[in-house]
Amino acid sequence: MAKLTFKIALPIIITGIFIITAVIAIIYDQLNVSLYVTIGLLLVYTIFYSMAVSRRVATPVGKILKEAKELSRGNLSDRVYLETRDELAELAQVLNEIAEKLEIDREEKYNSEKALGIKVKVKTQEFQETIEALEQKVRNRTIELERLIKETERLQNELNELKKKQ
Repeated sequence: MAKLTFKIALPIIITGIFIITAVIAIIYDQLNVSLYVTIGLLLVYTIFYSMAVSRRVATPVGKILKEAKELSRGNLSDRVYLETRDELAELAQVLNEIAEKLEIDREEKYNSEKALGIKVKVKTQEFQETIEALEQKVRNRTIELERLIKETERLQNELNELKKKQ
């Protein structure tokens, strides 16, 4: 913010010095001690005035910049409220609206992902139950087939024994 303050104050100070120099050039032959004091006071006033004006502009810009940086980091909860009724206040309001919309979108996305996760979990559980039921059917059929194989082997053995006896 100090850079911005300096960038705003410097042209005002240079303009003030230029005006004071022009006045000195115009009334050069009438210069006396009281005029030197007046010029010195004008120079001091110009410096303080330029600093006040630059801070009045730089402070809101700094707040807006800070909020923009927070937004870029993903912090959507901060807001900027300026006391002024100028373009900077409008910019701050627009920035606040953007942050609000982003926050709502982030919340909707989170809720959608959460709902989707629940739906996926339910479907996965349904599939798991179906798989378990099918596995149980396969086990039951395997047991039945093993029983039938044993029965077939037994009958085969009996048939072989009957053939031997004949």
